[in-house]
Amino acid sequence: MSQPAPDQGPAAESDLLSGVHHIGIPVRDLDRSLEWYAATLGLHADFVQVADGPETSQTVQLDDTRLRFAFLQLPNAILELLEYERPRGDDFSLRNCDVGAVHLCFEVDDIVAVHRRLSERGVEFSIGPTTLDGAVTGHRCCYFRDPDGVQLELWQRP
Repeated sequence: MSQPAPDQGPAAESDLLSGVHHIGIPVRDLDRSLEWYAATLGLHADFVQVADGPETSQTVQLDDTRLRFAFLQLPNAILELLEYERPRGDDFSLRNCDVGAVHLCFEVDDIVAVHRRLSERGVEFSIGPTTLDGAVTGHRCCYFRDPDGVQLELWQRP
């Protein structure tokens, strides 16, 4: 069975899911990350909140949890940044090929212009905007990382 082209939408709608609400990324220092995401990508927190107690611990499946989190509104979803004060997590050390090493991709209208602006703000890219082929012929992308090493991507449709 062939897959639809990326611009044509899903092959079938889910009878369970209506969309993506948010993507959560654990960070080492919430204040540092909020500053970076604001200064670099223009994303600002709608709020910062603390969560702790037995219900929080049960929800996130960790003992004695205390965390601070913030929602940053994107046009079509929310980016949630979470700093676990208890327990403290390990620093990010996954490679792109490691199971669980997700990345967050931002769609842009002009990848060359956004790449240039982010480079001027100190962002280091693994490669400049690259044009793809195959099922995504004509699409362009490039990768970079946030302050904790989480993989981010820019994507432009043809």
